[in-house]
Amino acid sequence: MKITYTAQSDTGSVRDHNEDYFAAFPQENLFIVADGMGGHAAGEVASRMAAEIISEFYERTQNKEITWPYKLDRSLSYSENRLVCSVRLANQKIFKESIANTKRQGMGTTIVTATMSENTLYIGHVGDSRAYSISPDRTICQLTRDHSLLEDFKEARPDVTEEETENFPHKNVITRALGMRETVQVDISSHELEPECVYLLCSDGLSGMLSDQQISKIICETATLNEATETLIQAANDAGGIDNITVLMFQSAA
Repeated sequence: MKITYTAQSDTGSVRDHNEDYFAAFPQENLFIVADGMGGHAAGEVASRMAAEIISEFYERTQNKEITWPYKLDRSLSYSENRLVCSVRLANQKIFKESIANTKRQGMGTTIVTATMSENTLYIGHVGDSRAYSISPDRTICQLTRDHSLLEDFKEARPDVTEEETENFPHKNVITRALGMRETVQVDISSHELEPECVYLLCSDGLSGMLSDQQISKIICETATLNEATETLIQAANDAGGIDNITVLMFQSAA
């Protein structure tokens, strides 16, 4: 399977340092975006740790005989188990580091990961970093559900209005992240891999600044993934750039 991808991270227009981190491992068809929290020298440590631990686990488990730190969930496929296990391991190590090092207490990170096997795309995530699919006809589909107070509020109130959503006072508060507790629940989903679709992983520095329709329009009207990545980041900065902005896009060849 041939995958083309591009990625870029930007500090944004307001923050003085970048706590986001991305990683791509084409040999494993593995892509990661993490959005750290906990302040300078903490959030950026957590996001980098998450990506490195996940990628190291994938490298070690190329040999299927190796012992995993967690038992297989029989309701999940091998690929899903591998993804969930890697994220749970990252959570455990980040949590232990935050306990052991006083300068890193309270650090954590969101994570969104994507991997492929044959014609199936697997998405694993914790927090409010997102995954999208964008089809050539500009249909954009969010493949993840934010772990946030806003999403919990919307779930409890199906009739919530757009105005109530916009004015919700705690919409940036996340309810789940790596490093918050010793264990974590990882949401996993599988999707048929569509060669004509563009897949986007991003931090909330992008999705919080641009609407889904704006994101889709830029991607579909831009000639290359590289140009689309740069244009998305510029648009997020033009809209305020109040957070770090990370964009990773990939597409499979037909």
